[in-house]
Amino acid sequence: MHTFVNRHIGPTEHEVKQMLDVIGAASVDDLMNQIVPPAIRLKNELKLSDALSEQELLQHLHEMASKNKMYRSYIGSGYYGTFTPTVILRNIMENPGWYTQYTPYQAEISQGRLEALLNYQTMVIDLTGLPVANASLLDEGTAAAEAMHVLFAARKPEKKKANKFLVSNRCLAQTIDVLRTRTEPIGVELVVSNISEAELTEDIFGIMVQYPAANGEVNDYKALFESAHAKGIFCVAAADIMSLVLLTPPGEFGADIAVGSTQRFGVPMGYGGPHAAYFACKDDFRRIMPGRIIGVSIDRLGNRAYRMALQTREQHIRREKATSNICTAQVLLAIMAGMYAVYHGPAGIKTIAERIHNFTAMLNNGLKKAGVNQKNKYFFDTLSIDTGSKEKSEELKKKFEAAKINVRYFDETFIGISLDETTTEKDVIEILNIFGAKATDSSSNGTSLPENLKRTTKFLQNPVFNVNHSETEMLRYMKRLENKDLSLNMSMIPLGSCTMKLNATTEMIPVTWPEFGTLHPFIPVEQAEGYSELFKGLESALSEITGLPAVSLQPNSGAQGEYAGLMVIREYHKSQGNAHRNVVIIPASAHGTNPASAVMAGMKVVV
Repeated sequence: MHTFVNRHIGPTEHEVKQMLDVIGAASVDDLMNQIVPPAIRLKNELKLSDALSEQELLQHLHEMASKNKMYRSYIGSGYYGTFTPTVILRNIMENPGWYTQYTPYQAEISQGRLEALLNYQTMVIDLTGLPVANASLLDEGTAAAEAMHVLFAARKPEKKKANKFLVSNRCLAQTIDVLRTRTEPIGVELVVSNISEAELTEDIFGIMVQYPAANGEVNDYKALFESAHAKGIFCVAAADIMSLVLLTPPGEFGADIAVGSTQRFGVPMGYGGPHAAYFACKDDFRRIMPGRIIGVSIDRLGNRAYRMALQTREQHIRREKATSNICTAQVLLAIMAGMYAVYHGPAGIKTIAERIHNFTAMLNNGLKKAGVNQKNKYFFDTLSIDTGSKEKSEELKKKFEAAKINVRYFDETFIGISLDETTTEKDVIEILNIFGAKATDSSSNGTSLPENLKRTTKFLQNPVFNVNHSETEMLRYMKRLENKDLSLNMSMIPLGSCTMKLNATTEMIPVTWPEFGTLHPFIPVEQAEGYSELFKGLESALSEITGLPAVSLQPNSGAQGEYAGLMVIREYHKSQGNAHRNVVIIPASAHGTNPASAVMAGMKVVV
């Protein structure tokens, strides 16, 4: 049978011989001997597992997937269950006409994708209430770090000595961890505090809040942001994209920048990723904001055309002067999230958000009537429950585990429950039963939001979000866009790049399996044994191929891998008492992210 590698790498033996004859080499090994110096050739064969056929590989992955346990997760914390519309699943996520396209540097062969990304930007602008958005970032944590970088670079002359970034202790824990890593190398002091009690001192250049907070509470930040602006302090809101359908958008209560994840717009959790983050800001920051921006222009015939805008701010041009190393950034997932908004439209998305919120209100009312101490006065989809004792928490934990339900355990006495698009009334009743409570009449649940926290402005008013709501219309719209792009299902793309690859069909199919796609990243590790096996196998193979003893799969892109590697080198020198060794020599021919990553790691670049 054909092995996976022979199917995946196209040339046949006959075609390989033809190419070798043209260039005058007797064999592939002979060609390698001619062009690769002996000093850097591997001396031994790689010790890798035997090649499998496509069918054997799928069976192997199915066996791995079956080791993951399918619990229902109400953990929240930035990751939520969602339904990927099947028309989007089949025609974008599983379609090589979308997932093999190259970065849209050449606008003439990228018009479909550029329009899809403009839809994404428009969606983010509408929901955040800010005038500018980019065409996605890597994840919410790094998006928050990018916001911090932008505001640090944008300090006004009178604030140039300000080096503190104040972050609410109710921001997502993983976001705070990323900020801790990213602040120190560039000379920023991270201050994590109860934001409502913190003093806004002169040495603070920016503040960041979570909206809703990590415990689910919805707060009004308008007065806080007004006080901060009066002292020349910038403001960031890390906001849940689905909540903004019902809540006052960040742009309306004074945020300079809004960041967050678009995962819950139809992108599976996938045990933590990949998902597209969003970044929206005031016009003041558009020339230093990270990522790609898609703009509308006119071609030589006077027709409407799309292209990447303000490209001189990207690291390919600015190199070591860039404020970000972000390059390509989860574009396929951004397109899926944008198409989710196109397919559902404003009315459909509002229905989804209201359903989530109403089920949460139903759960809250049932718990309250049973005497359960639910602490959040105002909420969107998350409740914070004080059990009163460690013993009661342990008792509830056993009941949840018996029902194959994951919830969030804040500490010994606090439990968090986050509902989502996939939650049903039956699910709510089951949760109430675990607490010994009963459901109230659903008609009496109502909203928990006061008028000052409710959204009043319209969103997604562009025609594209209001006409493609049947499967036929949606299918045709996506196909029209696909046909405007060059991808590997039409032709080779002769551009050398770290992203030039074909994701084989056999690789893409398991991504959509629920055993891989629906797992929450914060579930107990014993529920993800299949993933653990997958990770260990990949780490082992990469270790063998690179000849290095340890591997991290954490970086979310090549540029993030560069940054992680430079940070390891930096920490090594510090551990050896050589913190002064901070110069990085980078070839002039290197990718633009290299010098940008070095600067972010607090190093000096010599080209």
